[in-house]
Amino acid sequence: MKIAIFPGTFNPLTYGHINIAQRASSLFDEVIIAIAKKENEELLLTTKERLSISEDIFSEEKNITPIVFSGLVTDLAREKSSYFIIRGVRTIIDFDYESVMADMNKKLYPEIETVFLMPDEKFKNISSSLVREIAMLGGDISSFVPPSVKLALERKL
Repeated sequence: MKIAIFPGTFNPLTYGHINIAQRASSLFDEVIIAIAKKENEELLLTTKERLSISEDIFSEEKNITPIVFSGLVTDLAREKSSYFIIRGVRTIIDFDYESVMADMNKKLYPEIETVFLMPDEKFKNISSSLVREIAMLGGDISSFVPPSVKLALERKL
């Protein structure tokens, strides 16, 4: 069984993340959305909120399972018997950063392969940090995130 880990903070989960997860689900038997706790960072949405949103959004997807993790993604991959990490890349800047991470993960877990997926063109320019900034400044984020994410952000702000 081919299990892939799609790690991130998903703060917030965007249509770009959803697109990558759904496309990965057609390539792998199971995709684990691994929501990083990141206790040392101040995140807009709590771990519980990010998990709840992800569970709701992927509830109809048979082979996508959101979980929370802390620590190294390579340790999680070993624990889940996964040999694949999914990473979304939008630009060459993303690729540069992600290729360094892929090399480091390979050193930590030689059996792991990182699979880079580009989001569909209409999601290419969406990033969680830009969505957060737009939301904080009172802008309309409805074309970047699902309604449940928009509502969660509005409650926070």
